Amino acid sequence: MSSSRGSTGDDPFVAHRSLLFTVGYEMLGSAADAEDVLQESWLRWAAVDQDGVRDPRAYLVRLVTRQALNQLRTVSRRREDYVGEWLPEPLLTTPDVADDVELAENVSIAMLTVLETLAPTERAVFVLREVFDVPYDEIAEAVDKSPAAVRQIAHRSRDHVAARRPRIRVGRSEHERVLERLVAALNNGDLQQLMDVLAPDVVSVADGGGRVRGAARRPIVGADNIARYLLGGIAKSGAGFVMSPMWLNGEPGVRVVLDGRLAAAVSVTVEDGRVTRIYSIANPDKLARLDAESALTR
Repeated sequence: MSSSRGSTGDDPFVAHRSLLFTVGYEMLGSAADAEDVLQESWLRWAAVDQDGVRDPRAYLVRLVTRQALNQLRTVSRRREDYVGEWLPEPLLTTPDVADDVELAENVSIAMLTVLETLAPTERAVFVLREVFDVPYDEIAEAVDKSPAAVRQIAHRSRDHVAARRPRIRVGRSEHERVLERLVAALNNGDLQQLMDVLAPDVVSVADGGGRVRGAARRPIVGADNIARYLLGGIAKSGAGFVMSPMWLNGEPGVRVVLDGRLAAAVSVTVEDGRVTRIYSIANPDKLARLDAESALTR
């Protein structure tokens, strides 16, 4: 990207790019779609008389929000035809993202999956208000609603998310400890060890996009069913199957390698020392961002 208004070094778009990407990604759950939104927003920003923009950061957030809303309405229709379960595109992040507990929670795979259940405008309002603390009047301008309507939408979306988000957010050390036990059980092929780390009512959701053999197209429920499914899949994969820890969307996650090739990224939710939900993203189109760290900021 380049600007006709001098060096990009002092361009507000460049200065706030990580924030703008995070806004787009939070709204879309897809880094590829967020990048498309940023490209379109950049073109619109380049055509603006920037000397007349009083608050470039606020202006750019509104601009990206409008473009993301347009994109979200388009991809929402596309996702209705998606084969199997749709999960967000995972991102490789640095451990320091977890230092901002609120940001880490909101960019987690679990939360992004919950946000998928909101209507586009509800999602935009929730993200701008709850994640980025944007004032109601600025949100109203971004989504073309009155401030009073935005307050109502914010209240409704907040209740909707609260009813569906993980009940308890555990600390980083407990999350890592439980994840290590899960990885050890799977790498060892130990059924009892695996049963001990899975909650009885655990749910496993896999996203293969219809392109990955063996990826369940519907959620699997229950520790016994999931344990046998996972260990059966590993046994079929043979010695080329390796799981290792990674930082995924601001929290500990798992990288799955099969015969030297990245096969999946796995995120889990933890409660009372056990795994309560497993998200496995195996669609190859969604694994491209796991080679380099993505900067997520507020």
